[in-house]
Amino acid sequence: MTQLDEAGTALFHQSMPFSERLGIEVLEHSKDVVRARLAWDASLCTIGGVLHGGALMALADSTGAVCAFLNLPEGATGTSTIESKTNFLRGVREGHVTATARPLHAGRKVIVVETELHDDAGKLVAKVTQSQSVL
Repeated sequence: MTQLDEAGTALFHQSMPFSERLGIEVLEHSKDVVRARLAWDASLCTIGGVLHGGALMALADSTGAVCAFLNLPEGATGTSTIESKTNFLRGVREGHVTATARPLHAGRKVIVVETELHDDAGKLVAKVTQSQSVL
């Protein structure tokens, strides 16, 4: 059984209430890596029982946003997504999707984060690159 990061989950849910509504759970959060997961649920699916791309993007955006937040330069107060590019590679019809976000660039004005989404079998579901404006 996977251990949940209760403090990380609280950070997600307090800073982004939508992440709580989706049921996102955090597995790990640090400056170097943030991992969170979303359980398959019929209410988050399209026809055919596939997790909706918007749900996958929300998981990636939330995970990337916390990664960017943890890499803020001194004196900054937050971040805001200014660009996001997603490549979907396969559908998810059961289990969990796990997002792993890592900083590619942590600048004074922009932070770039790369997030990979994997299914329970470890197969790559999507790859997301996002730019976060430093506030």
